[in-house]
Amino acid sequence: MLQKPRSRGRPNSQAERERDWGCGAAEEVPSTSRGAGSSQEARSSSSQGSRRAEASPEVGPRSQQQLELKVAELVQFLLIKDQKKIPIKRTDILKHVIGDYKDIFPDLLKLAAERLEYVFGYKLVELEPKSNTYILINTLEPVEEDAEVRGDQGTPTTGLLMIVLGLIFMKGNTIKETEVWDFLRRLGVYPTKKHLVFGDPKKLITEEFVRQRYLEYRRIPHTDPVDYELQWGPRTNLETSKMKVLKFVAKVHNQDPKDWPAQYCEALADEEARARPETSGPAPSS
Repeated sequence: MLQKPRSRGRPNSQAERERDWGCGAAEEVPSTSRGAGSSQEARSSSSQGSRRAEASPEVGPRSQQQLELKVAELVQFLLIKDQKKIPIKRTDILKHVIGDYKDIFPDLLKLAAERLEYVFGYKLVELEPKSNTYILINTLEPVEEDAEVRGDQGTPTTGLLMIVLGLIFMKGNTIKETEVWDFLRRLGVYPTKKHLVFGDPKKLITEEFVRQRYLEYRRIPHTDPVDYELQWGPRTNLETSKMKVLKFVAKVHNQDPKDWPAQYCEALADEEARARPETSGPAPSS
């Protein structure tokens, strides 16, 4: 079903390469590829020549960072779609995630499957031969912390909440609502369309999560058109931590939390503050 990776295609814009998680990731993005597939490209170069003459604009190789971001996007999409335990259609993957990367879809799917299995403990399986539908099989019995990092704490909405919490933290603890939807649209989650898993996504994020105190939702003054911002709520700080959310982000991107130095230092400071014993009452006078 899966072929060896190829590196040809049309590169994305600079904005697309930097948009994931609302912040700049590490300069060097580690590779998850098991091979460059250069021999296959060489063999097909002669047949590509005639097609290039007709193509406009001319295609060029995609950068490793572009491929890494697309794989991370595919992993997030599969994790979200699996929440309802309904088979994931290939057509939905192509429509909502792959886009202009259809020429290397088998390669992206292979890399995403490897990351899902080795990092998150899920095996991506085609439901039936040539059915073009997939499911995720849980290959692990996770301990409590691992389940939290994976975003499978028992409710279908937890994976979405973890992604929103990650966006907020990576953006500096506050993010515009418009930026959240810009990101979620790429995962097939729209503010104005009913979702099979989440129902009304806008109501879920801006009302349910707010009422449950996982998020805080405030209007940004002096904005035209009107915009809102999201922050962590008090319940989030009690039930999880910046380090756990950073680990979730890092696992999705197949990187180390230290690859985001500013966020890692902030998460470490948060861990140290949580470890300090709480003082009750005023300090004794000397």
